[in-house]
Amino acid sequence: MAILITGVAGFVGSQVARALLARGEQVLGVDNFSPYYDPVLKFARLKRLRDHRNFTFLEADIADREGTLALADKHHLDRIIHLAAQPGVRQSVTDPYIYAQTNVMGHLVVLELARRVQANGGLKHFVYASSSSVYGGNSNPPFAIEDRVDHPISVYAATKRSGELLTETYVHLHKIRATGLRYFTVYGPWGRPDMAPYIFARAIHEGRTIKLFHLGFAKRDFSYIDDIVAGTLAILDKPPEVGHRLYNLGAADSEDVARIIELFEQAFGKKAIVELHPGEAGDMLETSADISETTRDFGWKPKVAVDEGIPKFVEWFKAYNRL
Repeated sequence: MAILITGVAGFVGSQVARALLARGEQVLGVDNFSPYYDPVLKFARLKRLRDHRNFTFLEADIADREGTLALADKHHLDRIIHLAAQPGVRQSVTDPYIYAQTNVMGHLVVLELARRVQANGGLKHFVYASSSSVYGGNSNPPFAIEDRVDHPISVYAATKRSGELLTETYVHLHKIRATGLRYFTVYGPWGRPDMAPYIFARAIHEGRTIKLFHLGFAKRDFSYIDDIVAGTLAILDKPPEVGHRLYNLGAADSEDVARIIELFEQAFGKKAIVELHPGEAGDMLETSADISETTRDFGWKPKVAVDEGIPKFVEWFKAYNRL
């Protein structure tokens, strides 16, 4: 039996796939190489997976109903890790349609696939990526699973919350065992070039200006990729007896973005050029994860602090870009 990973050429998806292959699992990976950021990095991630004998790749769009639903009949699947999504808070404000297409329609199609796998012989677990962005309107971090999430402040957040609600409905109707993971600002080697760590690294290396939003007062829960992968697998391996669960996966340690820039300056041995800007529409001032339930149920705790993780990321950044 195989595990389906959607978004397998993405940052988290490729690293989860490597971890599963390393422990002997069969992995079927799907990705459509969305051009939201340069697909060259996605191809490079996928190249590290392609030669593994237990890995099969299909280029496909999850929102393509016919192609996605056919996977239930063509492959022996027993678990699904749904990570494919259109990311990015700011772009969702100006280009909302692709977010609805991928994050709502695409999520619905993958749920229909899960229902078919369930009917074909049983689905052990449907695990999917939500986001810390669903907490958008909350002003009292750390954010806990029981906090209200009915005030999203970006289209992206609204689509990810929609995925949670659709999953709740499918669990009720079709008895699927499902778990949603609210990831908090994942960074590390092979990370996305549209996210702050990569942007900071490139700007400092090239001597360009970093735009620091919220006038430099923003705080983020920076979560190292190895910790996120370990948490994802721990949760995958322990499906609920019945029903739908949600968990936070984050560092549980909100950091001043200004301090993160200082760590990059130390790693590069260069000063950053910083320009202060007010917050933009849909952008949260602070994120911080309450992981008490995740630790209680799975014994999971993050191990890599930013003081260790940022230098590791910079080391990879220099090697990948041949600096």
